[in-house]
Amino acid sequence: MTLDMQQFKADFFKALAHPLRIRILELLAEGDKSVNEIQSLVGSEGSAVSQQLTVLRTKNIVTGTKDGNRVIYSLRDPMIIDLLTVARHIFNNHLVDTISMLDKINE
Repeated sequence: MTLDMQQFKADFFKALAHPLRIRILELLAEGDKSVNEIQSLVGSEGSAVSQQLTVLRTKNIVTGTKDGNRVIYSLRDPMIIDLLTVARHIFNNHLVDTISMLDKINE
């Protein structure tokens, strides 16, 4: 693997390394949404959502399309949905392992 590819991966995962960004991606996995819709669904103020959308746009993870005076956001690559699903499976596996370990300690 080339250094360029490693750097791309590191930058990509840094862009995902924020809970609000992950939540935004999960919402966009359900379908395209405007900033107002995203703000409403995450229950966060506009500046926080806009700031995180800017990071995701800069890293080409989401795209924004003008629709009148609104911007509609969408996932640039639908494989992001697969990545989020894999991350959930990894989390669940860790959780199962932790629960098993705790069960053994409590026996």
